[in-house]
Amino acid sequence: MCLQKALVVQYEVEATILGETGDPMLGERKECQKIIRLKSLNSNTDIASLARKVVEECRLISPSRLPEVEQLLFYLQNRKKSAEKKEKKQIKPRDLTPFEGIELDEEANINSIDDYVELLYEDIPEKIRGATLILHLARNPDNLEELLQNETALGALARVLREDWKQSVDLATTIIYVFFCFSSFSQFHGLITHYKIGALCMSIIEHELKRYDLWQDELQKKKKADILSNLKKEYEKALKKYHGLLTKQEQLLRVALYLLLNLSEDTRTELKMRNKNIVHLLVKTLDRDSEELLVLVVSFLKKLSIFLENKNDMAEIDTVEKLAKLVPCEHEDLLNVTLRLLLNLSFDTGLRSKMVQADLLPKLTSLLDEAQRQIAMCILYHISMDDRFKSMFAYTDCIPQVMKMLFDCVEERIDAELISFCINLAANKRNAQIMCEGHGLKMLMKRALKLKDPLMMKMIRNISQHDGPSKNLFIDYVGDLAAQIGLKEEEEFVIECLGTLSNLTIPDLDWELVLKEYNLVPYLKDHLKPGSAEDDLILEVVIMIGTVSMDDSCAVMLAKSGIIPALIELLNAQQEDDEFVCQIVYVFYQMVFHQATRDVIIKETQAPAYLIDLMHDKNAEIRKVCDNTLDIIAEYDVEWGKKIQSEKFRWHNSQWLEMVENRQMDEAEPFMYGDDGEPFLQNGDILERPDLFYSADGIIPADGAISPEFFTDFQNGDLLGPQGFPNGYGQMGVTPARPATAYGFRPDEQFYYGYTASR
Repeated sequence: MCLQKALVVQYEVEATILGETGDPMLGERKECQKIIRLKSLNSNTDIASLARKVVEECRLISPSRLPEVEQLLFYLQNRKKSAEKKEKKQIKPRDLTPFEGIELDEEANINSIDDYVELLYEDIPEKIRGATLILHLARNPDNLEELLQNETALGALARVLREDWKQSVDLATTIIYVFFCFSSFSQFHGLITHYKIGALCMSIIEHELKRYDLWQDELQKKKKADILSNLKKEYEKALKKYHGLLTKQEQLLRVALYLLLNLSEDTRTELKMRNKNIVHLLVKTLDRDSEELLVLVVSFLKKLSIFLENKNDMAEIDTVEKLAKLVPCEHEDLLNVTLRLLLNLSFDTGLRSKMVQADLLPKLTSLLDEAQRQIAMCILYHISMDDRFKSMFAYTDCIPQVMKMLFDCVEERIDAELISFCINLAANKRNAQIMCEGHGLKMLMKRALKLKDPLMMKMIRNISQHDGPSKNLFIDYVGDLAAQIGLKEEEEFVIECLGTLSNLTIPDLDWELVLKEYNLVPYLKDHLKPGSAEDDLILEVVIMIGTVSMDDSCAVMLAKSGIIPALIELLNAQQEDDEFVCQIVYVFYQMVFHQATRDVIIKETQAPAYLIDLMHDKNAEIRKVCDNTLDIIAEYDVEWGKKIQSEKFRWHNSQWLEMVENRQMDEAEPFMYGDDGEPFLQNGDILERPDLFYSADGIIPADGAISPEFFTDFQNGDLLGPQGFPNGYGQMGVTPARPATAYGFRPDEQFYYGYTASR
């Protein structure tokens, strides 16, 4: 059957009879609809023209709604064609299959409703027959309004269900089915609430799940008994009976859960269900084998999962473990709704961890080349956001698959989910190495540079941050990356190119040649001016300067170009931004290692003074880089060394110094004076004792003299006053790596973490 595209116009017709005086006497309102068939709509149709034609010819549509009509037509034009009808029936929420017990020889008649109600006062078989006849009427929506007016019939049904549901599964299923027909329409939900059918259904479901557990136990006992007696007849007989009971029970559970699902449209009703433990009941039902029932249960859980409280309930029990057993499965609807529920749950860090533990990673990877690829990739993307699990992708076929998907993409812009997933994967060293295998990096660079794709360049940037063989591969592309910086490219793309170059701390790379060949120094200097570009770009320029400053000749070239004063000016302008401050101080740290630039910083600028002010910044990373830089300055300049020592002493002993200054001489404590009445050490005396400031168990000489080479193994910062100093100013181990970039910096964290590209 060929499906035709059409617009459906919903409207109301209101008829009013007026009296002699013109006042309305009688009125009636009717809801109607008009179907506008769009036979000419195809991929080449001019949507704007067709929308105007529809509005002109259909007087029911106001001209003011022309944009809405255009939007609907555009959706119909681009909607993918539904797949060919498969032999397997698609399960839909309101498409309940008939069950044994509701098939009748006679035809139900709405005029005989009173007779059917009378049957509800007879024995169980007659009650089932009466309820079934009413159900046949209720399955026709046209009869629901009339049934609603018959309070006697509905009251009798509710009473019989409340009193006799334990006596007959067929009776309970039939009556709940009647109320389910009403629950399909929101305006009848008040009726179901009035008769407390929802609460009764919850009790029935809980009871049936307990019965299921008892059946399971009994069946296992019979199986063991038959094995011991070598007789299979008893077990086979019990198994046959069990399957019959199970079929009827699952029909009852299905119709009861559908009714509850419809009622849960009201969030207040849904909250009542949660208070009655609906989540635990649903998760327990996941142990069943019926695909029709499982589709319903998982759909219900998916709806509930959007609320935090329900999600937390699911996290407390083995929801993820049970869902993992359903992935993959042959039933397309069940697989789809299961993946969508897992996607909702994957926003929770703890549940993502459970997904990995449940071995979902390889299962989801296997779905990347199937119909469920998009949802599977979204779940994998969420898992890849956690650094703990990034490395696990290297042990699946995921990376080769996503790389193939990248290279097979014919669109200029790759799907956001795919490229974001790749960006996250590239943040792991082992994953990055797999991506570079063969001609991986070459093809990535070729596509990124051709299409000027900032997201793909971000992925390349993540790959470039890892030390090892993968970083050395970038030597071949330094020129291509540097060439993008001077051009008038999209700013986001230039930022990623700069970031990639900044990561290339390769000993064999001649940065002086690169700066000269592509004339980058003027560009770098110009973009240090506050307001010359977006802050993200200026920050990347600062980071780039920090990288090239490791090279002695480059540092000299930058110093001669006047970049140091420009950095100080930028530091003044961005002094409230910790990221800028930290990276600028890092540039100074690199430059003080070189004689030429060290002299410029110490003698021609006030950079040391700024660093002294930043020694006590609230950000730990800024303090650490400042201390390291100032220690080197103190070694090579005596005057600044005294100022630095004095400031460190004053800061760490501020309370002690204040006490000394304020204490009256006649109230002085005895321990502050020697036997001869003279004070031990005054502030000035202490500052002349470098051995009190520099001490590392004999490693550092008493005169405090150290060299830049020493900083590759130890960092000196101990200032020992009368009260001692914090541990943070003791030995610091190896020289800290580059501070985090704009993408990874967190001022409130104790330590810096490397750049990540989770989006």
